[in-house]
Amino acid sequence: MKTFGASKEFLLDNDQEWETVGEGVKRKIMGYDDKIMLVKVFFDEGGIGYEHEHHHSQVTYCIDGEWEFTIGGVTKTVKDGDSVYIPPHVLHGAKCTKAGVLIDVFSPIREDFME
Repeated sequence: MKTFGASKEFLLDNDQEWETVGEGVKRKIMGYDDKIMLVKVFFDEGGIGYEHEHHHSQVTYCIDGEWEFTIGGVTKTVKDGDSVYIPPHVLHGAKCTKAGVLIDVFSPIREDFME
């Protein structure tokens, strides 16, 4: 595994660039070291986080907006103030039904986001 060190101590939102990662989906990496990573993700209405799985533990917090989240074959509506936990190696995805912002926390770091 590559090592990436750690981010700066202060990552001000306006100083971070959005990275387009899909149609209607963009993200900003907002802090990391080799054990944990925080990512801000914006979805347009209709944006899709296609089903996938990874070896990371993930917690997602919904700042605003609304999604149909599917985790391990179970689908629920997630909106402002809700959160989800996604265990390692569990198939998951989301469809945005009202534009908004999610905060994703991964452990360990998502090395693939750094490439």
